[in-house]
Amino acid sequence: MSKPATQLRGTAARLGRLMPSQGANSAARTPFVLLVVALLGGGLITLLVLNSALNEGSFKLSEYRRQTTELTDEQQALQRDVDDLSAPDALSRRAGDLGMVPGGNPVFLGPDGTVKGVPGTAGDPSPAEAAEPAPLPGAASQAPAPHPRQRHTPAPQPGRPAKTSPTPGR
Repeated sequence: MSKPATQLRGTAARLGRLMPSQGANSAARTPFVLLVVALLGGGLITLLVLNSALNEGSFKLSEYRRQTTELTDEQQALQRDVDDLSAPDALSRRAGDLGMVPGGNPVFLGPDGTVKGVPGTAGDPSPAEAAEPAPLPGAASQAPAPHPRQRHTPAPQPGRPAKTSPTPGR
């Protein structure tokens, strides 16, 4: 062991010449290691940002689903109200509250101008209803009861025109 460790003989000397010295290698590895660490750190930060964005989108999606459910329930309730108000009995009751009377039997005009049916004003009894028996003579002092299909509507005051709409239903 009196010889220095740097001098090698035989097979060891040949292997030593094939492998480069350690001083130059460590300087070349430093930028590569820093590059790998920077890439791994950047990838982790990118995954963190992406995960946060996905979670935010998930929260928005659940909020939109909740709002959709609430609006669907409200829409169904409103549709149920419309169906209730458009039922024939409800329409008839509201028309009676407005003072409207049933129109009676319809009358048709033929292409040649002939009238088919018996014309009359709204609220007039139909010919079948007009055939009801007259009240007894002893009951003449009593006021006649109005027909159940007719309602008393107040007459318009003189000087004021009656409110009418140009088209029905508007």
